[in-house]
Amino acid sequence: MQTIFAHHARMPQGWVTDLRLTIEAGKITTLEPGAAVQPQDHRVGALVPALANLHSHSFQRAMAGMTETRVSGRDSFWSWRKLMYQFVDHLTPEQYEAIAALVFMEMLEAGYASVGEFHYVHHQPGGQPYAALGELSNRVFAAADLTGIGLTHLPVLYTYGGAGQVPLSGGQQRFGNDVACYADLLSDCRTAARKHLPPDARVGIAPHSLRATAPEELAEVLTLRAGSPVHIHIAEQPQEVADISGWLGERPVQWLLNNCAVDTDWCLIHATHMTEEETHDLARSGAVAGLCPITEANLGDGPFNGALFQSGGGRFGVGSDSNVRISLSEELRLLEYSQRLRDLARNVMVPGEGSVGAALYLGAASSGAQALGRDAGRLEVGALADLMAFDTTDVALCALRPDQLLDGLCFAADDSVVRDVWSAGRHVVTGGRHANRAQIIARYTSAVASLLRAL
Repeated sequence: MQTIFAHHARMPQGWVTDLRLTIEAGKITTLEPGAAVQPQDHRVGALVPALANLHSHSFQRAMAGMTETRVSGRDSFWSWRKLMYQFVDHLTPEQYEAIAALVFMEMLEAGYASVGEFHYVHHQPGGQPYAALGELSNRVFAAADLTGIGLTHLPVLYTYGGAGQVPLSGGQQRFGNDVACYADLLSDCRTAARKHLPPDARVGIAPHSLRATAPEELAEVLTLRAGSPVHIHIAEQPQEVADISGWLGERPVQWLLNNCAVDTDWCLIHATHMTEEETHDLARSGAVAGLCPITEANLGDGPFNGALFQSGGGRFGVGSDSNVRISLSEELRLLEYSQRLRDLARNVMVPGEGSVGAALYLGAASSGAQALGRDAGRLEVGALADLMAFDTTDVALCALRPDQLLDGLCFAADDSVVRDVWSAGRHVVTGGRHANRAQIIARYTSAVASLLRAL
């Protein structure tokens, strides 16, 4: 059993003081506000539910900073994607594992307790499967085991190179599976996760996008979901919207909602370019909009229509996607600031009145857990102990009342205020640093050096 004593804690009913919390078997077992500290307690300043990072392509972390030079013509998502394909052609399994471990460690140190790994690199360069079909998924599992992060693994079905069943080409060959091969991969991943990861780990399904599959294959792969999360890229770019509309006769979000039973198990990644009707319909579905503000800004995707989505009761979480920059506070900050810049307004991402920071943080905590199939995102008895503690004495926060702390976390502080993180009770970050930091960084720097020699 572990015990935590928090001077301030954010429970569902609001902020409380002097909270004593116990953890057993990865779950919160008692919550006692107004308690007296005990000698064995781990003392923290402020305790909140930790967020889930609901969308990550971990391997892309190693190319951060490599695509920030303008080339002839207008740079876009599509020119970035071309460089990504060239990069992925050289990744080895050992390098993949080392990169994933660094990414997961950085997420934990930033305050995330779990991750949805949207994993689409399955095969060898050229498309030949590894002897073990799930070789690269197993590398992700090893990285999760080393870091202790809560993993929802999302093997990706990626069958075509573009809308209209365009054949795969170039770097896409490493991603490709038909539904039969994907079913085998999914079965292998589920078996390996049960064998090698803690019981809070999940394996979901992830049809990559409407452009990378076809209607009949999407219907078939959805029969494999077995009650697990379903994640899909949707409406990230105007070109994607135009391509899907031209092929399927409807805009991507419109087509998905009209042809699939989208519900609370679903997470629609980006959903950037939606009409007002699509925005309301997605909100009513109960699905989570998976927003990745840093990556969406980096790639020039455009801002999500957050105010309209929230007005319809829509649920959102955040993810680091390309991992060009892993920062929990910056994802939330940029989400709000993108709305302000577009609307020429302040304090946008809060329904009605109240704290914007609380609406951002607690909304992402609850919906991120939903998207990953984790019983977390709140301080309640019986929930997974996905917890984050931060330093209220930091200069960015020391002047704030408890009810302003989440505003300070989102708009004034950076991730250096994060002191402790528990993932399903695993105390993986202490004093702001991961327990295996030195080992993980050494393996990463060695892997990147060998990768750069191959490029």
